[in-house]
Amino acid sequence: MRPVNLIPTDQRRGQNAPMRTGPLPYLLVGVLVALLAGVALLVSANNEISEKKSEIATLESEDRAAEAQAQRLAAYVQFEAVHKQRLETIASLADSRFDWERVMRELALVLPGNVWLSDINASAGVGAGAEGGGGSGLSGGVTGPSLSLSGCATGQEGVAGFVTAVEDIDGVTRVGVEESSLPTQGEGTVSAAGGEEGGAGACQTRDFIAAFNMTVAFDAAPVPAAPEGEVPGTVTEGAEETAASSEAEPEEATEE
Repeated sequence: MRPVNLIPTDQRRGQNAPMRTGPLPYLLVGVLVALLAGVALLVSANNEISEKKSEIATLESEDRAAEAQAQRLAAYVQFEAVHKQRLETIASLADSRFDWERVMRELALVLPGNVWLSDINASAGVGAGAEGGGGSGLSGGVTGPSLSLSGCATGQEGVAGFVTAVEDIDGVTRVGVEESSLPTQGEGTVSAAGGEEGGAGACQTRDFIAAFNMTVAFDAAPVPAAPEGEVPGTVTEGAEETAASSEAEPEEATEE
């Protein structure tokens, strides 16, 4: 005979006790846990998005501030560029400036007593050539500042000695004698009062006095840059009929 449990169902204990509520509460708990996890993830994502938006706003604000500061400093950058360019221009001009005062002083120091200068012309241009050179010889190939000297000396020996003395001037690279001549026998001598104006022959008062034209080149000297399409001009450094060694007419001397 099969045993029969006569204890009421609501009073049974142990393994034989029936489930009072069933699986529904567990399902509800699972759903609640899933919802809680979803809400937590959603809140976390929203917080992260808010932080990123706040960071983006901060970066945009900093970018606008940096742009505004850059615009304010742009004028200083331009000023610095202009300042640097002007300094370079001034340095270039200072380096290319030729010291004519020094050259004239040294010329006066080396000028022999038997040489008289009647005309001095200076040129600072490349290839311009000194005005007194006659357009031939050394004056046509000068690549830097140059001097054109015209005057007289006691004989050809005096002209040669003057050339040697001029070569001692600092910066001189070449000295070319364009012309050096004594009066021809048919011409005789030229008086100081009746001589040609502005020429080397005006100082040829004796038949042993040689008139000369020479060009002194300073090829190694820096040359100032001229504007495009322009050629550096010629500057006159002396006046005509200037007696560099003596204020009076050359004294009569015996021919050596």
